[in-house]
Amino acid sequence: MVSTLQTHIIIVTYNGMPWLERTLSSIPSQYPVILIDNASSDATCEFIKREYPQHTLLQEKENLGFGQANNKGISWAITQGAQAVFLLNQDAYVTPNTVTGLESVAQNLSDFGILSPVHYNGKGDALDHQFSKYMAYDRQPEFYGDAIAQRLKEVYEVPFVNAAAWYLPKKTLETIGGFDPIFFHYGEDDNYVQRVRYHNLKVGVVPQSILYHDREDRLQQKPGAFSPAYFKRAENRYKVRLANINIQDIAPLLEQEVTKLSKNALKSSIRFDFNRARGYRKEKTLLGGWINEIRNSRSQNKTVGNHYL
Repeated sequence: MVSTLQTHIIIVTYNGMPWLERTLSSIPSQYPVILIDNASSDATCEFIKREYPQHTLLQEKENLGFGQANNKGISWAITQGAQAVFLLNQDAYVTPNTVTGLESVAQNLSDFGILSPVHYNGKGDALDHQFSKYMAYDRQPEFYGDAIAQRLKEVYEVPFVNAAAWYLPKKTLETIGGFDPIFFHYGEDDNYVQRVRYHNLKVGVVPQSILYHDREDRLQQKPGAFSPAYFKRAENRYKVRLANINIQDIAPLLEQEVTKLSKNALKSSIRFDFNRARGYRKEKTLLGGWINEIRNSRSQNKTVGNHYL
């Protein structure tokens, strides 16, 4: 088994006081912990300094977003000799064996670029709702049958698992690098998994390793049409789709999106809904600006290297 001293736990915090006490107290003491705070306005940093002075705290003056803050933590861990990192959400809690279970599988199966535990909800009485979708039959046809028959395998390959709890061996970091900076928050883990799969590495869930993700009571509100939140969500959606390096030629997809926006703008104008027409035209203009960033991302991410770290 890989020495636990080689794995560094990385946590990005932002106004994390509702969860941090339980999160940090759940981590076994032998693991080095690096916290990157994205300019919290609550007592997060004061709590960490007072209660966990042994941990490394990197305080940012502005919110870097999830991906870039994790990149800072990963880079720091590498300078400290880490052979692997475990990315942990501030609202997720581990057990004494969560990371050791992942370490064991990583040592036995080097073709897995990302390993994650089974995600339960915060109460531990059911699977995390979103995680259960990743393990659905059309994505992983063996998991539920094996669980019922009590014959669980060491690891289950899946197309995707969210980055609330990712174990990344050093090989992954040297091959893929960190999170792509074209994403601020949301979409960065989709993109990372796309890159992992492009470079012939796998994504796996380790059933002997469990985690509690305390997020079931927080609902995502749908943004208003053509609001700033709408355009931010649209930006992530386009980037996740078009920056996917497993798609050889994105020109047809881009043409499809531009044509759709043009038609929607025209239809809205015919209906005298000029506000909606302006919204679609703005989205089309924004997409034209995002595409250069997407093309640069695709070119970079097709190469092997510790990009963005």
